[in-house]
Amino acid sequence: MDKQAQIGDATLYLGDCRDILQKIPDNSIDLVVTSPPYDDLREYHKSIWNMAVFYEIATILTVKVKEGGVIVWVVGDSVKQGSETGNSFRQALFFLHCGMRLHDTMIYKKSGLNHPDAYRYYQSFEYMFVFTKGKIKTFNPIADRINKYPGIRYMGTRRRNGSLKKELGQVKDVGRRYNVWEYATGFNTSSKDKIAFEHPAIFPEKMAEDHIISWSNPGDLVCDPFLGSGTTGKMALKQSRKCIGIEISDRYFAIACNRIGVYQKYLHENREGIECGI
Repeated sequence: MDKQAQIGDATLYLGDCRDILQKIPDNSIDLVVTSPPYDDLREYHKSIWNMAVFYEIATILTVKVKEGGVIVWVVGDSVKQGSETGNSFRQALFFLHCGMRLHDTMIYKKSGLNHPDAYRYYQSFEYMFVFTKGKIKTFNPIADRINKYPGIRYMGTRRRNGSLKKELGQVKDVGRRYNVWEYATGFNTSSKDKIAFEHPAIFPEKMAEDHIISWSNPGDLVCDPFLGSGTTGKMALKQSRKCIGIEISDRYFAIACNRIGVYQKYLHENREGIECGI
């Protein structure tokens, strides 16, 4: 272990997550929210990634997550010789092999897209695989989907066998989200933290925050073994969770420490916890 930083309730480690995760007690993590440096879609400083490395990390993570805990694995596929690699599905199946349940296959839809391709439709999404260790223990559904016909009364719903279950109800103004989440991406939209964009591939703060809200409770332990610019750590602190973040690159580790440190200082000075716009 090369270096450790304690910033509020966030414990950040510089080093290889395969080594550092071994030092974390088994069955201690409530939620993992992460996106690995998959399929060489970006160039990362000091990145060590291939399917063999993935197998090691996935095996360790399943042991460290609590019973009922969740792993959110944000991943996509690169295109090789004109076709997608399918490695995202190989990873999902391996988590199942390790005893995890595939609780939901969610979609992260981006406002932008990767480089256009002349021989396929433009790619604008990634997978967000939500795995659980046994029966899920926490689900805090976000209800911010605007219904098209609020106030309309309905008479019943269809059962699995096709028969009508009689019940009276009324469509609410907003409903529970669907499992396709769309976010604005790019400079000054994924985050207001300019330093974050010194990392080649950050995911939106709101996406990390929404998963943290959905699958954990205040005081729970959230882990990101590929911390990158520190997005998961920052959002964990915002939502009053504890955090363990691991980053192999000293360059990105410094960015994450800076970013999370600034936010922790803001929380200390502003007890209300209103989001800062640095």
